Amino acid sequence: MANHKSARKRARQTPQRQERNKAVRSLVRSTLKQAREAVDGGAQDAPAQVRRAERELRRAASKGVIPAGRAGRLVARLAQRGH
Repeated sequence: MANHKSARKRARQTPQRQERNKAVRSLVRSTLKQAREAVDGGAQDAPAQVRRAERELRRAASKGVIPAGRAGRLVARLAQRGH
């Protein structure tokens, strides 16, 4: 158990951050999967799905949930897959 005041605060903050990060990561994975399926299936709304996935990836990177380099790499691969 945490003994210092700052450690107690960290113990309170960590579970909240974990939940928030889990939600963001789940949303990113879902949108990425939908975009990949739309592109591979030749769906009409594929460009919109790709834009949505890019927005979510970049947002997750700016929040620090995923590294910026990974977000950029995933966006580039998704864009390349669309052509």
